[in-house]
Amino acid sequence: MFGKMEEYIKNGTLRIKVTPKANKSEIKEVKDNIVFVNIAAPADKNKANKEVIRFFSKLLKKKVLIKSGLASREKTLLIY
Repeated sequence: MFGKMEEYIKNGTLRIKVTPKANKSEIKEVKDNIVFVNIAAPADKNKANKEVIRFFSKLLKKKVLIKSGLASREKTLLIY
């Protein structure tokens, strides 16, 4: 549907836009090299950020950190 996620990783980073408190964690769409993702966890007490890391780590089978956007829906992930 979206091709391989690796094709959206540029210089070890992936740009995403998160919708927290969704029914399930899933990729919604990719537009202008930004991955739109639904995350099942709420944005309360860093739960959505932890779920973002867990979701993308499992999806990419790599280590993932949030490089920027900890308090924002728009985030840049560091993939290594």
